[in-house]
Amino acid sequence: MAVLGWLTPRRRSATARSVLAGEAAAEAARKSEQQLAQLAEAEARKAAAPDSAFPSSPSEPEFPVVGDDLAAAFFDLDNTVMQGAAIFHFGRGLYKRKFFQRRDLARFAWQQAWFRLAGVEDPEHMQDARESALSIVKGHRVSELMSIGEEIYDEYMADRIWPGTRALAQAHLDAGQKVWLVTAAPVETATIIARRLGLTGALGTVAESVNGVYTGRLVGEPLHGPAKAEAVRALAAAEGLDLTRCAAYSDSHNDIPMLSLVGHPYAINPDAKLRKHARAREWRLRDYRTGRKAAKVGIPAAAGVGALAGGTAAAVALHRRRR
Repeated sequence: MAVLGWLTPRRRSATARSVLAGEAAAEAARKSEQQLAQLAEAEARKAAAPDSAFPSSPSEPEFPVVGDDLAAAFFDLDNTVMQGAAIFHFGRGLYKRKFFQRRDLARFAWQQAWFRLAGVEDPEHMQDARESALSIVKGHRVSELMSIGEEIYDEYMADRIWPGTRALAQAHLDAGQKVWLVTAAPVETATIIARRLGLTGALGTVAESVNGVYTGRLVGEPLHGPAKAEAVRALAAAEGLDLTRCAAYSDSHNDIPMLSLVGHPYAINPDAKLRKHARAREWRLRDYRTGRKAAKVGIPAAAGVGALAGGTAAAVALHRRRR
């Protein structure tokens, strides 16, 4: 993605960086929308019944409303649409292709194990992963990473899509509405996932590139927390959407700013803070995790032991390295 001319200086306030990140993500998403729409037209979409995705009582109006072109849906990615964090799966794929060393993979594995077991984002882990990813891709061509991203999706991500959340997204598509991913993952990775799922497009973190080559810097800041809300607000304004008629879906309390923007917020596989917040405000909840353990920690029950073992091994490796 070409570098944007209004790249912010580092001394700008956090709020200004959030706005900038949101606007950059919205601009990138709109540029990719036409491409994704053309690809989607070439493939026959499987019919999905909106009623099964959105069960309602006789007193509730049908939702999503068919033909409401002022409405759209915004889906968080990590642990909402897909189990785990996209950036960690991407890291596994890059390691397989020898982009970095075994010690870096151990750090990625530990962070991913923590995310799956705790079911919440650790800011330090996410910051570390972000900086690692930027240093890894620096100097590589955007087209190269896009091509590799397609392969990584098939290897590590395709089987981790929550069928229930995908059905919710499909219900909006079948109603004639646009559906966007909104994620802190790189916009290129998010766009690949959106296209594979037949969605409209993606809002993601925008990495600076010059002449098609990554510089190792971001435009603004990662699309996280308040920056997601700014991205949705900017995209809605550009698309002429009515946010009171839109829906948003997330698992994390970090996305409360985004969820609070729309008229139809949904908590999907929610962490404890979001569950409490959603219940207090009578937001709808959906939990597609199975088993008592998974309901607590946000992982498939069968994967719990393996994730714990992998995380423990990674922790030991890290401890030895630090000593």
